[in-house]
Amino acid sequence: MDSNSITMPMSDPNAWATAMNNLGMPPIGITGQPLMPDFDPGLGMMAGITPMNPMMPGLGMVPAPLSQDIPVVKEIIHCKSCTLFPPNPNLPPPATRERPPGCKTVFVGGLPENATEQLIMEVFGQCGDITAIRKSKKNFCHIRFAEEFTVDKALFLSGYRIRLGSSTDKKDTGRLHVDFAQARDDLYEWECRQRMLAREERHRRKMEEDRLRPPSPPPIVHYSEHECSQLGDKIKDDGKFAEAVRVLLTWLERGEVNRRNANNFYSMIQSSNSHIRRLMSEKSQHEKEMEEAKEKFKTALSGILAQFEQIVSVFQAASKQKAWDHFSKAQRKNLDMWRKQAEEIRNMHNEQLMGIRREEEMEMSDDDMEDVPDSKDSEDSGVSQAEALKEENDSLRCQLDAYRNEVELLKQEQGKNQPMRSEEDSTHSQQLSFLQQALQGMQKQLLKMREELKQREAELEKSLEDKQQLKNQVQNLKEGLQNLQNTHVMQVSVRENPFLFSRAKRGIKAEFQAACFLRIISTFLHVHPFGASIEYICSYLQRLDTKINPSEVEALLSRLPCTFRQELTGVGASLEKRWNFCGFQGIKST
Repeated sequence: MDSNSITMPMSDPNAWATAMNNLGMPPIGITGQPLMPDFDPGLGMMAGITPMNPMMPGLGMVPAPLSQDIPVVKEIIHCKSCTLFPPNPNLPPPATRERPPGCKTVFVGGLPENATEQLIMEVFGQCGDITAIRKSKKNFCHIRFAEEFTVDKALFLSGYRIRLGSSTDKKDTGRLHVDFAQARDDLYEWECRQRMLAREERHRRKMEEDRLRPPSPPPIVHYSEHECSQLGDKIKDDGKFAEAVRVLLTWLERGEVNRRNANNFYSMIQSSNSHIRRLMSEKSQHEKEMEEAKEKFKTALSGILAQFEQIVSVFQAASKQKAWDHFSKAQRKNLDMWRKQAEEIRNMHNEQLMGIRREEEMEMSDDDMEDVPDSKDSEDSGVSQAEALKEENDSLRCQLDAYRNEVELLKQEQGKNQPMRSEEDSTHSQQLSFLQQALQGMQKQLLKMREELKQREAELEKSLEDKQQLKNQVQNLKEGLQNLQNTHVMQVSVRENPFLFSRAKRGIKAEFQAACFLRIISTFLHVHPFGASIEYICSYLQRLDTKINPSEVEALLSRLPCTFRQELTGVGASLEKRWNFCGFQGIKST
């Protein structure tokens, strides 16, 4: 590009100064020197705006980064000792290498042979602070800036043709090629900065974890007479009972009990036992409040259901021919839609109320069955008596062993001290006779208690058999009652709404399908004694029915906890839930 093709507005400093004056900025050249010494900032066309530095990003020699769609217009740049001519805008942008991390160094090639470091400083010093220039004898150099963003400004000059002064000599001209350079100093600073950021992030995470970590429990004080007396007072206080019991438990586990302080520990344990009555009263009070809340909820639900019945009756009255003929088509459509919605909501609340009443009837029947057979109390008493007899039997055995040891010790002492007085011999013989009599009596008592224990065990087995028979009878009665209720409800619903009959048919069909699936799953799990996952079971069932999904299979298995049991197998990442068939285990236990 020749100098004759350069237009005057692009190269004339006066035009540049006029444009900057119109923006309210002091006219400054590319070297930073004022073009108009007598410039008045108040003469600009945009009054009230403070003067701006043209070297700011986006206002100076290098414009702000633009999007790829908007073309960047490059103009002639005049420096003190050289002139930079822009490249042909039709040419593609100069190629650059991939930017290294933390790059602050650029490679500048295509410099004139007569270029000096002062010239390089003059051209690239406008981009930012330069920390080092390494110039080569082969018309290229490396420039290291103080900041990373200044590298982008330096890359803007890539492709410019440079001319020193007004000379046309080949040694005074060149075409600049600016590209990223990989320097060890830049990489080292970038790695240091990344390590510092990583340290800061680790410190921030540690502080966050310390802040979210639950506080450690307070340390347990060591046992002393003073602390023991204070702990006894705290155990008697209802508000401090939980903390005091924790301290008492720690002392007992540490082994602080000995013969000197055994009475103190006994009194504290006795005080802890006295809180059982308070806790039982609190539990009964909460149960009473829960029953009152249930009754209140049932009353409110009954009132809501009555209002729903009234609304449904209103819609039914409006659906009769006397009033229905006077409504328009749109009004009839809305009334029909509202009636269906009200009936659905009414039925939903009615089912909820019926469920609550059914639960109450089941609870009442359970209570009656508990009151009617007294055999359960007798069984519990028989079990407790059998346990008491076992404990007494063990204690008698221990006493018998102790007496035997004493007899052997006395015999040994008698053999060692043969030349003793006759009085001592008589006393020893009396002691031996007493001990022998006591042993004989304890042996007789032990045999008698063994016989009683056998009788109790036989009675207990008989009572357990009677209990199992009663349970089976009660279960059969409950199933018959439930079937009668279901048939009655179904008959009533069929009379009221035929739609419910079809839905009941679908329910029966679904129950039959569920029963078929249960038989298949039971057979499948029976041949897999170590269990199988829900996905494995579902994949086997999908061969028969492709519409079944794992959630339905899991819900079906959860309905029968006595037949199917879910267990966790594996450790750590290999932890897996497996279902096992346990139907025969209940038969073995009974």
